[in-house]
Amino acid sequence: MRKILLLLLCVPMLVCAKSKRDDSKYLIGAVPEVNGQVLFQQTFAVEGKNKQQIYDVMKAYLNRLMKGEQQMKGTKMAMEEASTGTLVGRFEEWMIFKKKPFVLDRTRFRYLLTIKCSDGKCHMELTQISYYYEEDLDGYNGRTYKAEEWINDANALNKAKNKLLWGSAKFRRKTVDRVEEIFTGARDAFEQPAKEEHRATKLIE
Repeated sequence: MRKILLLLLCVPMLVCAKSKRDDSKYLIGAVPEVNGQVLFQQTFAVEGKNKQQIYDVMKAYLNRLMKGEQQMKGTKMAMEEASTGTLVGRFEEWMIFKKKPFVLDRTRFRYLLTIKCSDGKCHMELTQISYYYEEDLDGYNGRTYKAEEWINDANALNKAKNKLLWGSAKFRRKTVDRVEEIFTGARDAFEQPAKEEHRATKLIE
């Protein structure tokens, strides 16, 4: 009987420990802004490749992204300009928060991805982020949230800047993770099967 009582007392503690999340990765500065606009950007060097070669690799990478299983009809190539090394893709994809039998929590995630290639270097920007959430089955009556009013530091963190606010927390986490996945995928597109210390790319910013 005593063992059963001890077990019952421990259950709330275990549940609490399980539900506690380390959000340090998503706190202040995780969603950067430039002139009031949410703007994720990254520049990396690519050893031994000129502008055209980098452009070709990034064009192929962008096309692969656009064929992902979560992509929607709104996803399309907006610009292909080899002369300037510029690629622009407009994306609309499903961002899944929870998927279980009889439970599907998701939002349409929309953004603009710009890639600028030059000799030995690639610069990427992800901006114009918005979400279309809680839509009907036919795609209507949802609510649109812009990143600048929903996931930035001013609107997604508490006053102490040490905790995510409940409503927008899942959007901020998923967005930061997705951007990281896209940027990492771009760098990996240049890699040959090799050990990490011999990467062909080097992060600049």
